[in-house]
Amino acid sequence: MKKVETILKLKAAGVIVVVRADSAKDAILASESLIEGGLRGIEIAFTTPNAIQAITHLAQKYKDDPEVVIGAGTVLDESSVVAAIQAGSSFVVSPCFNKESAKVCNLYQIPYLPGCLTPTEIREALVYGADIIKLFPGSAFSPNYISNIKAPLPQVNIMPTGGVNLENMHEWFESGVFAVGIGGDLMKPLAKRDFEGIKEKAKKYKEKLMQIQSQN
Repeated sequence: MKKVETILKLKAAGVIVVVRADSAKDAILASESLIEGGLRGIEIAFTTPNAIQAITHLAQKYKDDPEVVIGAGTVLDESSVVAAIQAGSSFVVSPCFNKESAKVCNLYQIPYLPGCLTPTEIREALVYGADIIKLFPGSAFSPNYISNIKAPLPQVNIMPTGGVNLENMHEWFESGVFAVGIGGDLMKPLAKRDFEGIKEKAKKYKEKLMQIQSQN
């Protein structure tokens, strides 16, 4: 049931934010700003120094919040998956598919979101129990690609990451995506440690998401 609940929370969150920072402290502050701005899906990239520390802190802080869901991103191998889960990650994201990572996530009933591009890659990920496919990089394709993929594979849940912004987000949802992953545009203020700026951007994305959801 825990796995199903997490998937439903990711679906409700709609926007999963990739938080990639220069320190665990900045990752925590940025994540808190995003949540204050209304975005509930947070993915802490393992490229962030001491990412585990940030995940542990956030997972503990929001453990009783029914909407917030904290996960780990840029997870490349089995040992990193285990570390992420032990730190409190509710889901695991990777830029590519890895069989052993998929097995560990299935063992612990944690949603696994591997990066895939082709129908062959997507099929293999589904065979190994991937619940949501991260279309990465999304910027390499148009929203029409989602419709083309879902024609022969209607059962697949797709989350494009890369290239999604305020201007085109509605096009991705109209094409049938499960959710969208956003990093660069939302996190631009982090370069200047402008956490209030991150909060304000989050509010704009939340408002846009609500508009999209109200029309579907």
